[in-house]
Amino acid sequence: MKFRKKPVVIDAVQWTGDNLFEVITFTDGAPSIRGTHAGEKWEDYCKLVGADGLKIFTLEGKMNASVGDWIIKGVQGEFYPCKPDIFAATYEAV
Repeated sequence: MKFRKKPVVIDAVQWTGDNLFEVITFTDGAPSIRGTHAGEKWEDYCKLVGADGLKIFTLEGKMNASVGDWIIKGVQGEFYPCKPDIFAATYEAV
């Protein structure tokens, strides 16, 4: 049998390596840059992401997001990274 993906509108943001605040705001809500995020001071969290890479917590567990990946909010409110070529082949701007 063959199946066609149902048309669905998604929200997404592209991880550039320089837009951590935007990505975190998208996935978790606006962080307090004067406070903490994920148990770390914001500046320490930024350094951690710079050293270890951006981690996205998905329904399947923690996944690494590479610079250039799109972070997608799924139909159930879940988040996951998507490679740019797959994103371009699957989605178009609305």
